Amino acid sequence: QWYIVEPAVRSKKVMFDNNKMAADITLIVRDPFDAQHLPIENLKFAKDEKSINFEVKSTIEELKKDRKDKKAADSMQKKIFFFNYDLATAKLTEVKNYDKPKAKPSWGSVAPDSSAIIFSRNYNLYWMDKENYKKAVKNEDDSTIVEHQLTKDGEKFYSYGSNGDGEDNELNAKNNKKRRGAYVLWSPDSKHFVLDRTDSRKVKDFWVINSTAAGRPTLETYKYQMPGEKESPVDEFILFNFPAKTYKTINTTAFKDQSISTWGKESLVKDRDNEFRPSIWMGDNNKFYFSRTSRDLKRIDVCTIDINTLKVTPIIDERFNTYVEVQRPGLIDEGKEIIHWSERDGWGHFYLFDGNGKLKNQITSGAFHCEGIVNIDQKNRKLYFTANGREAKEDPYFMHLYSINFDGSGMKLLNAGDFDHAVVMNDEAKYVVDNFSRVNTVPKSVLLDNLGNKVMDLETADLSLLMTTGYKFPEPFKVKADDGVTDIYGVMYKPFNFDPTKKYPIIEYVYPGPQTEAVNKAFGRSMDRMDRLAQLGYIVITVGNRGGHPARSKWYHTYGYGNLRDYGLADKKAAIEQLADRYS
Repeated sequence: QWYIVEPAVRSKKVMFDNNKMAADITLIVRDPFDAQHLPIENLKFAKDEKSINFEVKSTIEELKKDRKDKKAADSMQKKIFFFNYDLATAKLTEVKNYDKPKAKPSWGSVAPDSSAIIFSRNYNLYWMDKENYKKAVKNEDDSTIVEHQLTKDGEKFYSYGSNGDGEDNELNAKNNKKRRGAYVLWSPDSKHFVLDRTDSRKVKDFWVINSTAAGRPTLETYKYQMPGEKESPVDEFILFNFPAKTYKTINTTAFKDQSISTWGKESLVKDRDNEFRPSIWMGDNNKFYFSRTSRDLKRIDVCTIDINTLKVTPIIDERFNTYVEVQRPGLIDEGKEIIHWSERDGWGHFYLFDGNGKLKNQITSGAFHCEGIVNIDQKNRKLYFTANGREAKEDPYFMHLYSINFDGSGMKLLNAGDFDHAVVMNDEAKYVVDNFSRVNTVPKSVLLDNLGNKVMDLETADLSLLMTTGYKFPEPFKVKADDGVTDIYGVMYKPFNFDPTKKYPIIEYVYPGPQTEAVNKAFGRSMDRMDRLAQLGYIVITVGNRGGHPARSKWYHTYGYGNLRDYGLADKKAAIEQLADRYS
């Protein structure tokens, strides 16, 4: 069932009557449909949001548009009918002779004004204008497409854009003449773009053999720097002046064998269905922001580049004895102030800097982990963000939404409840859709305002059919790590016909991190691999370990630094022993 929600009037209405819709579609398609079997696909609002568009696949066989021989392999397809449904009149109309736009080609980097599209071919950059891009979207092999070459000195492992990474050697050679992604970021005015180019020619070769390829196994050759080897890839930024069709290499060097990375402008929530949205750098028409990281990951600089002078200006630096991580900064008033995420005090927190990198104040503080920026309300100088580990007597991994003033005052929890929360806030920072559950609860969804007040209930998942099969929720648990001090958290999956008088072998899912612990916190499909294994007569557990998940303290996350081989196993073993004692 589909619904339309209008937050301002607290209204939730059925979008259409399923029975009537099924009958109307059946009359047009001539295939039988009913309310419970209505295979609507790609449902989206029209641009004016007064109607919706969607597709229905029929049983009718038709020849694909790019084929001529019906007998050729893979030449036929099921006909797709396209519909428009007027929300006010409840009128369904077939859109006949609809030429469905193809998906955006993965190789195109679209300028903000859509005037040019950048791509890579045979290790060099090319461009085409909007009209030729439209042709390429319809048919990439259209012989009338006009494209222009921008660079000529690109080569394998020192390319402009894609090297064809992930392709075996034969496929790589075959695809070199095809268009590939260039992955450039444009200035907002479409006059410049920047490319991160890597020279790996001196790095030694590494190989992968694909033994499951059709026919004979295939070989992939790529570059990889092993620990202790001096030959390192060299990153560089290439800045292009598109109207002049000229480019320059920018010197960003600060650390030996450093890596560099640009940030793209954050996408708006309302653009989620716009796959042709442009690739824009974070910054303005005169500068963009980037990070540079030392080879040992202990030093990171947040910098800007002035595109007129090519001057590199370090704004914020991060230094740590283990390794450092940063996130994309939040810009206030086009960079006059910056909200920066850092673990400099041992926890992930937000800090307010001026545009020159002078610290104004720490925004959040305490023994909890801030996860990411959700929205920045510049007018009211308020930050909306997700964090975990702050609420007492909860699993410290449960995510929540908070608001706080830029000066660090007025921190407020917006979605209370002992659950793991996933939120989507609208671009105007007025409303929040909050989806929440635990591994042992039914998922629910509510609509909140920006003060955390519940506007209305949206949905509660119906698990009744699942429960009739004999399904049982898994059981969260808490034990001590091998040090006897640190709390670690896990989930136990039992056979649905579990008999407490019997003994069961135990299987532990082991993934020690250091970027995840593979322990589910919310109810979802990803639990099925453990659930299924448990039905074979096992107790299956997943549990965290010191050095695992980054969403706790920096100490916890970096516990395995320098010992990535064995650091997680002691805690895994300790968890099994404690559970065995607990249930014996």
